Amino acid sequence: MSRSYLPHWMHWLGSPPNFYRFAGTLRPWLMALALASAAIGLYGGLVLAPPDYQQGDAYRIIFIHVPSAWMSLFIYATMAVAGLIALVWRVKLAEVIAMECAPTGAAFTFITLATGSLWGKPMWGTWWTWDARLTSELVLLFLYLGVIGLCNAFEDRRRGARAASLLALVGIVNLPIVHYSVQWWNTLHQGTTVDFLDPARSSIAAPMLWPLLVMALATHLYFFASILGRARTGLLSLESGKQWVRTLVDGQPAPTMEAPT
Repeated sequence: MSRSYLPHWMHWLGSPPNFYRFAGTLRPWLMALALASAAIGLYGGLVLAPPDYQQGDAYRIIFIHVPSAWMSLFIYATMAVAGLIALVWRVKLAEVIAMECAPTGAAFTFITLATGSLWGKPMWGTWWTWDARLTSELVLLFLYLGVIGLCNAFEDRRRGARAASLLALVGIVNLPIVHYSVQWWNTLHQGTTVDFLDPARSSIAAPMLWPLLVMALATHLYFFASILGRARTGLLSLESGKQWVRTLVDGQPAPTMEAPT
């Protein structure tokens, strides 16, 4: 399919020097907002929120565990969409973004599993059980690691990125399994407590809900800041022989295409 089907702004932003400058301008603001949101969310969750009537203070790990779990799915979906664009339109920037999503997604998935085990020990009496939600989340971690490994298995980085993008697209079938596992199977893992369409219908108390949502915002902002920084580094490595990179090395501003209208 031709790139002519892409909107003009995507053509403009898809230019490596344009994206490099755009990402460099936006990233510090996103990171600052992420840190501020995380500070507010953690204070609200660890200090202001009351203890749970059943779990006491042990439940407070959800302010790390739940946003990380949401991010593990969100980042994989982002990686798959970028991989689809890379495969269909052969957009170099999409290849870079898809591959740079994988390490961050794997980190959030690992945090999800680790904090889940820390919570599971006092609640379930075991560090690990082959629960449907836990098992499908572990499969998600293996998919992230598979994408990273397959990408690095090729000497040609662009061929590796396209092969790994195909794996990411195949693995997307695991996302609904992770999300709906607590509904499809009889699991130890508790069901959904937050209703994003109508937060008032959430089964979690408001003093606990708002810090959780703020932490979710913080993790999203951090991801966007992280992926912009990682994509900038990836583009520099991929385009190391191009004139715009040599211009940057010489200390001059990167050239840009005409801005979209």
